This record gives sequence, structure tokens and C-alpha cells, in this order.
Amino acid sequence: MLNELSVVAVAALGLLSVAAGVAVFVVDSMARATFALLVSFLAVAGMLLALELTYLGVVTALMMTIEMLIMVVFMIMFMMNPAGLMPMTMVHNGRASAAAGITVFAVLTVGIWTIDWPSRTGSLPADSTRQLGGAIMGSHMLVMLVIGIGLFATIISGTVLATHRGRYDRFGADLRNARPKDPTGGGLK
Repeated sequence: MLNELSVVAVAALGLLSVAAGVAVFVVDSMARATFALLVSFLAVAGMLLALELTYLGVVTALMMTIEMLIMVVFMIMFMMNPAGLMPMTMVHNGRASAAAGITVFAVLTVGIWTIDWPSRTGSLPADSTRQLGGAIMGSHMLVMLVIGIGLFATIISGTVLATHRGRYDRFGADLRNARPKDPTGGGLK
């Protein structure tokens, strides 16, 4: 069971998560929105830790931190404005988006409180972390490997496609040019 401190921590982190989620749509740059989203995810990870779901909390914190930082690095590399820090709106078609969000929230809330939930059958596992790890590393391991390789290939492909020139363009196809042919003066030595 949860003690009083855990309940307070879950409530406080829940409020922080919602506030940071709102900040994603209030701040005026992509980089700030990314870090607000990171704060929201880390608050959710903290909630999982307070609920004694250690494995899920740590995995959520690690995955979301790495994902958000990679996103910021790509913004710095590829966005037209420096690092996505120039003011821009984070909300497009605000009225329709708000209406859709409120409608979905209302439908889900009504569904949660009116559905006839089934009662628990069976008993809790002795170690839920071991059971989850067995599921991920057992029958789902091939899926996890393929997804990991696919994501890595996507990152490499995106970087290669976004780079408009490389060493072969600068030093020739056989890399024998003495001086690089740079479009701007100065070049790289």
C-alpha cells in the first residue's frame, strides 16, 4: 500500500506533469516546448517511482531524456532558426484543437466512470519486474531489436540526406583534389 508521503508525491508530480504539459503549448519556441515536455515526462517517471514501479519509472526517465535531447540536437542542426529558439506558435487551428481535446477528454472520462470493469482474477505475480523483463526479453525481443535497428537507420539516413555536401563533394570523387572546392571562402583545411 502507498503511504501518505507517496500519495503527496504522486499528487504533486501529477500537477507538475500537467503544468509542464500545458507549458508545451504556451511557450513560444520548439526548444522550450521540448524541455517542457521533458519535465512532464520526468514527472510521470517520478510518479511511477513513487508508486513503487521502479523498472517502468527508470525506463521512462531514460527513454524520454534521451529522446528529448536527441530532438533538441536535431533542432540545433537542422532548423532554420537557431535551435528553435525564435518565437513561433506551438498551436495550430486552436479552436478546433481545443474542441477536439475537450471532447476526447469528456468521452474518456465518461467511459472510465461508467464502464463495467472486470474484477481481478488470479493472483499478483511475486515479482512484476521479473515478469515484465521476461516478456520484453523473451517473445518480444525480436521486435525490440528490429525497432532499435530501424530507429538507428532512420537517424543515420536523416543525417545523410540533410547534409548537402561531404568530403566527396569537396575533394572530388577520388579524394585527390589538393584544395577543397568550398562554396564559401575560407573552407576547411
